[in-house]
Amino acid sequence: MARTVSDVIRVRYDALTRAERQLADSLLENYPVSGLGSITTIAENAGVSTPTVARMVQKLGYKGYPEFQLHLHQELEATISNPIAKHDRWASNAPGTHILNRFADAITNNLRDTLSELDTRTFEDAAGLLRDRDRNIYFVGGRITGALAEYFFTHMQVIRPKTTLISNNSSSWPQHVLNMKAGDVLVIFDIRRYEQEMATLAEAATAHGVVIVLFTDVWSCPVAKHARHVFKVRIEAPSAWDSSVVTLFVVEALIEAVQSATWEETRERMNSLEGLFERSRLFRRPGPRGRSD
Repeated sequence: MARTVSDVIRVRYDALTRAERQLADSLLENYPVSGLGSITTIAENAGVSTPTVARMVQKLGYKGYPEFQLHLHQELEATISNPIAKHDRWASNAPGTHILNRFADAITNNLRDTLSELDTRTFEDAAGLLRDRDRNIYFVGGRITGALAEYFFTHMQVIRPKTTLISNNSSSWPQHVLNMKAGDVLVIFDIRRYEQEMATLAEAATAHGVVIVLFTDVWSCPVAKHARHVFKVRIEAPSAWDSSVVTLFVVEALIEAVQSATWEETRERMNSLEGLFERSRLFRRPGPRGRSD
């Protein structure tokens, strides 16, 4: 799916009439569920006429309302697919090449498509927030993406102070939100099947004036409406599991952007950290005749 319906609406929003914009706002309010009813229901919910609905979907590039709704159904199916369904979909269409080749092709396409759609201003603005040492930075992820949040946190903790990793156990969240203040940053990882508590955390954090930076997929999770900066990453792979490769690519690029922009301070922290490693004898060192100390 090269572009979601919501992406198409946002791209063409300025070309819509007043009534069509009213309809577009209604569709985006509870997307994609808001577009799954009959054309009459959609029109009534938005307070517009059914011809307005028909005209707008054609302006968006769809042949008619049935095709428009088909795309919405496909998006909804994609976001709620469990690992077994994902595996069966890929397996039924798998080419007769080695899995390494199939995986490499899929990941390469994911990276190319993500980069072609990634707004460099979003990247630069997010990097600016992360390197601002007056802000506290919090990181959180879900059952799988929690590993990405921890990876990001571990590197940022070396680069700068005031970093916190939040457990994906929602019972710990209220205490963290209590300590958040306006201008702090919360980095959230949430991909399909979206975890309900993430939107609750994002809503509570934004009520405290916290800025949300979100890593999600192309279908965009409920957290997106609370986020200032959203990285929509391609995650499809010939597997029962979604791929984290491109998400990790963007994360590592952000780490380098922050590190290089604050190198003098980062180098001092790294030197101090290496001294602590030396004292704790955390890492093996080669001893006499090749033996470790």
